[in-house]
Amino acid sequence: MPHRPPSQSTPPLPARRSVLRGSLAASAALALPAAAAAGTAPAFALSGRPAARWGVQAGDVTTDSGLVWVRSDRPARMIVETSATESFRRARTWRGPLLDAGTDFTGTVSLHGLPAGEQIHYRVTLADPDDPRRTGEPVSGTFRTAPASRRRDVRFLWSGDIVGQGWGINPDIGGLYAYEEMRRRDPDFFLCSGDTIYADGPLSPTVTLPDGRVWRNVTTEEKSKVAETLAEYRGNFRYSLLDENVRRFNAEVPTITQWDDHEVTNNWYPGEILSDARYTVKDVDTLAARARKAFSEYFPISTLPATGRDGRVHRVVHHGPLLDVFVLDMRTFRNANSPGRQTDDTTGILGAEQLAWLKRELARSRAVWKVIASDMPLGLVVPDGATDIEAVAQGDPGAPLGRELQIAELLRFVKHRRITGTVWLTADVHYTSAQHYDPSRAAFKDFAPFWEFVSGPLAAGGFQANALDGTFGPDRVFVRAPDRANVSPMESPQYFGEVDIDGGSGELTVRLRATGGAVLFTKVLQPGRVGQ
Repeated sequence: MPHRPPSQSTPPLPARRSVLRGSLAASAALALPAAAAAGTAPAFALSGRPAARWGVQAGDVTTDSGLVWVRSDRPARMIVETSATESFRRARTWRGPLLDAGTDFTGTVSLHGLPAGEQIHYRVTLADPDDPRRTGEPVSGTFRTAPASRRRDVRFLWSGDIVGQGWGINPDIGGLYAYEEMRRRDPDFFLCSGDTIYADGPLSPTVTLPDGRVWRNVTTEEKSKVAETLAEYRGNFRYSLLDENVRRFNAEVPTITQWDDHEVTNNWYPGEILSDARYTVKDVDTLAARARKAFSEYFPISTLPATGRDGRVHRVVHHGPLLDVFVLDMRTFRNANSPGRQTDDTTGILGAEQLAWLKRELARSRAVWKVIASDMPLGLVVPDGATDIEAVAQGDPGAPLGRELQIAELLRFVKHRRITGTVWLTADVHYTSAQHYDPSRAAFKDFAPFWEFVSGPLAAGGFQANALDGTFGPDRVFVRAPDRANVSPMESPQYFGEVDIDGGSGELTVRLRATGGAVLFTKVLQPGRVGQ
């Protein structure tokens, strides 16, 4: 049967936290005017007060800190208030930056000294920089800080691959409906595992499906061609914010965001010169610099300033004593895509410096669980053209070669340092699966068993399952994938993963979910083990 998105009348799940109702729902449902939908920032065309029509977001939340993001429709001063209550009694005020064209009228405020394990209500007010008394309507959001106690449960979701392969916001199916289903799961945060946009994937107004139905896209000028200019990259990041589901989700669920290739262009690597006829700008480093700046402007990330010139994507987000999230960047420091048969490869997919950082931070971590957020899978063969390899595995099931050498070094380090509780989460391949890696099945033996879980797409085309590479002994315990390429979200469910950590036992439960409420696969892992 053709896939149907979940009914909007589905009753919400019992809340694990208080949820803003009136003001938050009203903020998330703000209608976007034609100028906003077109992606312009009409700073000199509009009269009146500044407006935050793209909603608010929180990101990289810890036990005592978090980031709050907003975009204005004109120059404005960003003011944030935080409170323990929705009434905003005894509110604390944070004076934010001046939002102007230099950051596409976006801004982020860093909050510190927050109480651990508490619901934080915040509202953002935009003030006229020339007359602070002229302010726009406040836009509200909420998040919960990470717990300081090991006794408190943790729940988070992960997925990736958003608005890809020509499938954008389709009003006929409720827009990007997976976000509403994820919001109803009431997670502490959402780990977005890359491909947050498809800058190389223009949208057409309509697409005819194999069964004759017509898919309709909301379109914008910036999504009509591949992104090359800074303005076009900004418009791609802005596109998803046209969707009410996304704005409502962002106002209630903080994010941890990483990037992969489609934030720039398909399968890119540093130093690449494009042969794609769609591009006037062929130098990938130039495109990546523009994309990186837009990425830093549109997501609240603790290591990336809004200038996009400094900082980094890879980082550790500490979510209390139960969980550390190690966010990898498998783009910025990789070597060129190749057949991957090198017998010596110190650059690999992470770069030597990032690998050293990851080993150091894993060894320092005292969290019960250490989630490694990998924007690409380890043992799945992801090709780039007829001969080159895009990810880690290159299809040779023997001893590690190419980028596998770097991963072998990392896995050996985890085993020998007896680092417990590592779990790999990823997206990228547009289906959902669970792989168990075990040295008894592997050509490379010097590592402890571990799990890798794959989810996605969240709002993109579905694809067939990739082949496995036997170097690290993966066993595909579960997979759900289409039987043909680029199946639309109208024909197939979208996928996201859910992780629950029990504060009493410390057990970590992974559920692979499909939109519509189905739990496809469940795995329970025990704390305190090097491998399992």
